[in-house]
Amino acid sequence: MDAAMLNSARRNMVEYQIRCCKVLEPQLIDMLINSPREKYVPTHVRSLAYMEGSVPLPCNQEMLTPLQEAQILQAIGLQGTERVLEIGTGAGYLTGLLALLSDEVVSCEIHDELATLAKKNLSDNGIVNAKVMTVNAMDEQALAAAKIGSGFDVIVLGAGLTSIPAHIQNLLAPNGQLIAFIGKDIVTLEHHRWINGIDRKMGITETRLLPMEGLAVNREFVF
Repeated sequence: MDAAMLNSARRNMVEYQIRCCKVLEPQLIDMLINSPREKYVPTHVRSLAYMEGSVPLPCNQEMLTPLQEAQILQAIGLQGTERVLEIGTGAGYLTGLLALLSDEVVSCEIHDELATLAKKNLSDNGIVNAKVMTVNAMDEQALAAAKIGSGFDVIVLGAGLTSIPAHIQNLLAPNGQLIAFIGKDIVTLEHHRWINGIDRKMGITETRLLPMEGLAVNREFVF
């Protein structure tokens, strides 16, 4: 695709995949129209950058869909001052959007190949306030050893989970927000906002998503 076709595809994506699903915040819409998603997509699948489904990535992973990304961003409503923790960097596109809307992003990626790809994509697109780390964030000890800090205003978990790990929730600042996809085959995109210690949970939508990697496996023994 040439530049004109890509610009047209991006606008069509926003109009027919995002706005029609009640993602309408003006600043977010403007940013999506002007953010070149194709520059984060592997070259051999670049033609899929603005399609409705997921884009395949190395390591048997995939990008979130454009709608999933937009729903996350609209729910958390970043104001430009937040410290954000992202679990699951992928190719770095959502990382870059989070960085454009916040003060600082720390993103944890379990696959070194994807972390390297994301770092290059973010650098190539002028994103300077996002730090990508190769670490299994589902492993409490590994995450502690990485010394990512705590007191995050927002945490984004970018793959399916059956529940929110306590060691991840403990990294939130008071009155923080957390986004997670909770469930098994069909997951619910949940927005959690703690106000005076009370979790104000809201389900946004149901969708399909790959499960989070790096979780401990509970083995069942049959006698």
